[in-house]
Amino acid sequence: MRYFLQAATPSPSPTTPFDPDLVTPGVIGFVVTLGLIVATIVILISMNRRVRRVTYRAEIAERLDAEEAAAHPDAEDRPNDR
Repeated sequence: MRYFLQAATPSPSPTTPFDPDLVTPGVIGFVVTLGLIVATIVILISMNRRVRRVTYRAEIAERLDAEEAAAHPDAEDRPNDR
């Protein structure tokens, strides 16, 4: 094991000066990331609205069914028309 550790050569050091434009995402990366964040927020807001609508519609349907059952107690034997 020791032989393998000693035989490993270190990675060479760069011969050219460091250029930050080659290793950073820059303005394009920032714009793409910002676009993804904005799109995610818009999608989450839209999803939240749709879930609320479905929940409200289900609550209204339950109320209507309860009112109909209270108004016609003998209607339990009939199939639901919806």
